[in-house]
Amino acid sequence: MMAVEVKNLIKSYGSFQALRGITFEVDEGEVFGLIGPNGAGKTTTFRILATLLTPTSGSAKIYGYDVVKDSHKVRKLISYLPEDAGVYKNITAYEYLKLVAKMYFNTTSDFTDALELGVKLSGLGDKAHDKMKTYSKGMKRRVQIARALMVKPKIAILDEPTAGLDVMYSHMIRELVKDFVRTYKTTVLISSHNMLEVEGLCDRVALISEGKILAEGTVSNLINIYGVKNLEELFIKLVGA
Repeated sequence: MMAVEVKNLIKSYGSFQALRGITFEVDEGEVFGLIGPNGAGKTTTFRILATLLTPTSGSAKIYGYDVVKDSHKVRKLISYLPEDAGVYKNITAYEYLKLVAKMYFNTTSDFTDALELGVKLSGLGDKAHDKMKTYSKGMKRRVQIARALMVKPKIAILDEPTAGLDVMYSHMIRELVKDFVRTYKTTVLISSHNMLEVEGLCDRVALISEGKILAEGTVSNLINIYGVKNLEELFIKLVGA
């Protein structure tokens, strides 16, 4: 089943085109990476899919629902984690995840299951009961990842989930996402400007620059087709061309 369909998507801000007619599809249960430098159009694409921005032209659908015409239905299927998501410093992670569970679920069993999953995904243990102002950046990001996944969305949209994190926390988050997808079959869209780190995470990737997709496919196929060692070399080769 097709989870995401993007066709000829354009987003303009006055005379500036942030997206210049991009097209791609994502299958159900797939981890799809949108990869490129800062300012390439990754966040704009994800905000359109999350119904936070309206495209200038073209279309984007989530499980057949148009993100503009059927935005209320799309929002029930997705979870969106922006790159700059923060935390509430003066409450604990447990209290925060409890608030999220209450917003999403009405029944006691669903609420309890979501809260337990959120605490587990955060990986904080007893520190989940400490105020979040005491957390490191990596711990705060784990809480936000837990918030995005604990509701078991059909599609999780994660914008630069490891930005600014050290190697250990970046690795932990990638493994967390991989384990979650294996367990719950959630479709994941993930963006990154670090092309090397997503090679082992994504089933397929699309390389984007200046609002245009330069190449799309599995990592292995792209490396073979273009005769490069990795995605970083491929991107440099395509942009240089």
